[in-house]
Amino acid sequence: MSAIIEQELLKAVNKRRNFAIISHPDAGKTTLTEKLLLYGGAIHQAGAVKARGEQRRVTSDWMELEKQRGISITSTVLQFAYDDYHINLLDTPGHQDFSEDTYRTLAAADNAVMLIDAAKGLEPQTRKLFEVCKLRKLPIFTFVNKMDRPGREALELLDEIEQELGLKTYPVNYPIGNGDFFKGVFDRRKKAYHLFEKIAHGSKEIPEIIIPAGDDCLSKYIEQELYEQTLEEIEILSEIGEQFDLEAIHKGEMTPVFFGSAMTNFGVRLFLESFLDYALKPTPRKSDIGNLEPTHPDFSGFVFKLQANMDPKHRDRVAFIRVCTGKFEKDMTVNHARSGKTVRLSHPQKLFAQGRESIEEAYPGDVIGLNNPGVFAIGDTIYLGQKLEYEGIPSFSPELFCYLKNPNPSKFKQFQKGIGQLQEEGAIQIMYAADDFIRDPILAAVGQLQFEVVQFRMQSEYNVQTNLEPIPYKVARWVVDGWDALEKVGRVFNTMTVKDALDRPVLLFRNEWNVNQLLADHPDLKLSSAM
Repeated sequence: MSAIIEQELLKAVNKRRNFAIISHPDAGKTTLTEKLLLYGGAIHQAGAVKARGEQRRVTSDWMELEKQRGISITSTVLQFAYDDYHINLLDTPGHQDFSEDTYRTLAAADNAVMLIDAAKGLEPQTRKLFEVCKLRKLPIFTFVNKMDRPGREALELLDEIEQELGLKTYPVNYPIGNGDFFKGVFDRRKKAYHLFEKIAHGSKEIPEIIIPAGDDCLSKYIEQELYEQTLEEIEILSEIGEQFDLEAIHKGEMTPVFFGSAMTNFGVRLFLESFLDYALKPTPRKSDIGNLEPTHPDFSGFVFKLQANMDPKHRDRVAFIRVCTGKFEKDMTVNHARSGKTVRLSHPQKLFAQGRESIEEAYPGDVIGLNNPGVFAIGDTIYLGQKLEYEGIPSFSPELFCYLKNPNPSKFKQFQKGIGQLQEEGAIQIMYAADDFIRDPILAAVGQLQFEVVQFRMQSEYNVQTNLEPIPYKVARWVVDGWDALEKVGRVFNTMTVKDALDRPVLLFRNEWNVNQLLADHPDLKLSSAM
């Protein structure tokens, strides 16, 4: 590798930060996302995105159903610059029915931001997603949100994180009061108090009053009793709390903790600035030829998400590619590991939720959007140079099943097109009965809301009304050795045999007891909960 290319890659990697936000629903994840964009200059008023010189109403929740329900149901990518850093923010669904989309997005992240509601503390979905981050050894940054509302004490929340998640905590800033008495935060890095003024809904950046520790004028802003309590708690942290350890943070063993309120912008700028200092830059990636450093000269990346109809006017299909090594350049021709074919990567796009703009180049840590004419599947590797494949992205075992029926035969073509594109996305698994006389697709989901999204999108994006017919099965198991192995078993009772998108045999069971009974009767049969 020439010294010039090496320096170019090194400089680009050092300036890139990539992270996903995880939380339980209603913890304020979408609000925090918008406020980070606000401070990053990507938007100048919460909810309004600057794109191609005009204001447009584009938020991280771009899908129409998300706007109606007020929840995030699909991952989006938001790219912006701050203080000479190039940031890729991967916004994930908060709803547990869309955990699979979140898991895939985490596979493309180098860091995770764990958002916690100050009143509720750790909640089930947060714990579940934390385990995924832990498996991947992602650095985890904690933002305790809604401090301006009645909530639990800061020390209690820190203790909960340590006890329940086994994480060491280091509060980078510390709250001055909470609820109606929340005045701001103490920045432990620079030994200064950041006091905030409330403005309507935090729609714009807010003025901050910064006062050094020990300054006599603090008494004008903070009541004596609250000031003394804050001092006492900060002293407790200094004496018995953990010492700051950046190596432990990068290993996922310690979490820096930040307190604030995304709705009113309290503590958001402090969090962003500290995060950029502490977060991991793009990291090496595991492949079948070993760990590849981001400065590896040959371009490579993998597909972690597919999305249809982000632009309904053009009925587009976009593949989200995480750049892992080398430099991406527009119109480059790369190798497609799964098919062995070559693919020209034309019309690459910088993603900003639903908004997009053309780009000429990208570097490790970046996420780019590529038009997908049916070539890409989730987990695909694309590369130049030596053949390689990155680790696959696991899929969930579905627990709910139903036929999706088209009651209007005149809409057959639209129905088939919609099913085909939604199947490509992988947002829901689509199977078919082994009996070829049954033509209706079977939707296989982790949560009920996934069915509703499919029906909504079939209607709004393909103009097809559909009906659901539940199937009374709760467990899916793939037959590892394929159709031949299933044929040797012969007739299987209390199950339904179906085939997945790759024509692999899948057995649907009513319960786990039926699974165990089949395995006891046929010990040579190998079943898997995911393929």
